[in-house]
Amino acid sequence: MPPRDAAVARDAADPLAAFRAKFIPSASPAIYSDGNSLGPPPFSVRARLNAMVTEWANDLTGAWERWVDLPLQVGDRLGAACLGAGAGQVAVCDSTSVNLFKAVNAAIDGCDASRHEIVVAIDEFPTDRYMLQSIAAQREMTYVVVGSAAEAVDACGPSTAVMVLSAVNYRTGELFDVAAVTARVHAAGAEIVWDVCHAVGVVPLELDAWDVRLAVGCTYKYLNAGPGAPAFVYVARAHQDRLSQPLWGWFGQRDQFEMGPHYEPAEGVRAWLAGTPNIIGTALVDEAAAMIEKAGVTAIRAKSQHLVAYAIELADELLVSRGWSVITPREPQRRGGHLALARSDAQEVCATLIDQALVIPDFRAPDVLRLGFSPLVTRFVDVYDAIGAVASV
Repeated sequence: MPPRDAAVARDAADPLAAFRAKFIPSASPAIYSDGNSLGPPPFSVRARLNAMVTEWANDLTGAWERWVDLPLQVGDRLGAACLGAGAGQVAVCDSTSVNLFKAVNAAIDGCDASRHEIVVAIDEFPTDRYMLQSIAAQREMTYVVVGSAAEAVDACGPSTAVMVLSAVNYRTGELFDVAAVTARVHAAGAEIVWDVCHAVGVVPLELDAWDVRLAVGCTYKYLNAGPGAPAFVYVARAHQDRLSQPLWGWFGQRDQFEMGPHYEPAEGVRAWLAGTPNIIGTALVDEAAAMIEKAGVTAIRAKSQHLVAYAIELADELLVSRGWSVITPREPQRRGGHLALARSDAQEVCATLIDQALVIPDFRAPDVLRLGFSPLVTRFVDVYDAIGAVASV
């Protein structure tokens, strides 16, 4: 093993080190390395939960006067903090899967009727692929699955209606050039819906500047908003009048309390709401956005890159000789916030690490061990110890 002192020195120089104390510590002695699946809870969410329960108890339905606009208010805050999105383009609501259903259907309806293909890569996140299969079946469209993201972009042609791609691949951690891919898909006359679940909160996104029209994402990974926290949908202002989502509910109705016989969509991104939003969950997303504001997504990205680079350095020294392969891109600009290691017995190793309370990583079939580092919590000594534990197992 290389000396641990180097990791200690890096922690001493970490400008974000103070943020670790803002999170509720776990009772488990294991090193938490699954922040790309579920972020740890900040102390601030406990206080916000208590405040929300008090508000609920005291004001009951009267609180809806303040709550009714919360999905859009928090959407604006989230957009400014880490999406590069101007006001009026982000709504916090529903789940990623539901928002993907809305966005893909809207994209299809916004295309020429001659376009009948939905394109996706085989290694796209499963729920995205399943949702696309469902939409293709419902609309009697052609579901096109190709071997990689690059092939998916190449496959976009005159028959393509929409393509879906994750900004960061959930298995490998590869970060794609959102602006360049978007431009190529649009040049082919197709739409692209971006899934930014594994990027938001750890990679600075510039959705407005990159000419993204539609994007969806979750808030429970690097945003630390809690398990099952509401997701979000981004709809570029220039395309809000053209794109119409298919789930018509009373929160997306122009005059919500008129209770009229026919649906008339509200203006702007409000029309992308459907049923009654999860207000307590949305309040926790607000806390998440506040944390990103304080730390700064650029600083978070810098630390994330250093953490993953250090993990790769240690993996090269300790794991490659033991049969592990680093499948995360080595170029910093081409990777997100997690490290992916491959070996045939990765699932067994993952289970052993968890069972022995050494490290909490996760496994992705068929042979990938993922280590996801939450930059506001993870120390360099945690990375050092985690890679050492993998080597020992």
